Amino acid sequence: MFLTLLHQHFVQMSLVAAAVAAVVSGTLSPLVIARGQAFSVHGIAELGLTGAAGGLLAGIDAPSGALIGSASVGALLGFLGLRDRDRDAATGVVLAAGLGLGGLFLSRLHAYATTGFGLLFGSISSVSDHEVILLCSVAGAVLVVLAICWRPLWFASVDPAAAEARGVPVRTLGVAFPILLGAAVAEVIQVTGVLLILTLVVTPAAAATRLSARPRTVVLTSVSLALLASAGGVLCSLQWTSPPPSFFVAMISFGGYVIARIVGDSMRARRRG
Repeated sequence: MFLTLLHQHFVQMSLVAAAVAAVVSGTLSPLVIARGQAFSVHGIAELGLTGAAGGLLAGIDAPSGALIGSASVGALLGFLGLRDRDRDAATGVVLAAGLGLGGLFLSRLHAYATTGFGLLFGSISSVSDHEVILLCSVAGAVLVVLAICWRPLWFASVDPAAAEARGVPVRTLGVAFPILLGAAVAEVIQVTGVLLILTLVVTPAAAATRLSARPRTVVLTSVSLALLASAGGVLCSLQWTSPPPSFFVAMISFGGYVIARIVGDSMRARRRG
């Protein structure tokens, strides 16, 4: 049965979507950790829910609505949180307003229960060809932008004062990064849902930084862990159909983090000894 399911078109599309989301989230994850923006990820995801619900009411598909909502909120948070001390407060304020609007949108959807559950916990097993194309397009655009501005963005993330002194446009990057993050979050929502978004956008880098301090190694490890969690979650859901795929994604990701902590602590203890 398992091998038969692997030949089904919907399973193949789910695996492609999971892999694409993992590559983008795993690449962005180290930057999220370096910039201390885990709360912003959660806020953007919650507002992606509002965008998805608003998109459905406007007659467009949920992924497109989530993309518009998340990217717009990312831009807003980028402007409001240019100063580090304002970032969390701005995220909290925008999150509260957005959730109120999202509640209104969801209450007007006739398919509230089914749609709401899919948005909250992901719907990777029912992703369509159109949604996969949208995912790949967004992922390609995000990765191209990251490839162009990776060095200054990383410099501005780990040492903003020194980067600004060297002429790096820190403020511009501070606005641009949340927009990229919003686009990535919108696609990851389909795999993990809004409530478990941190499992692919934060956990992989949190685990990778326990194993290495080298930026390139951290990024590669983060992407690998994200791929393992996302693809593994889809495959596990084929074998055990009761829990949703997002449950397996979250558990695999958490397990990778625990193992990384144990291995990392062991490596450091060995160096000290």
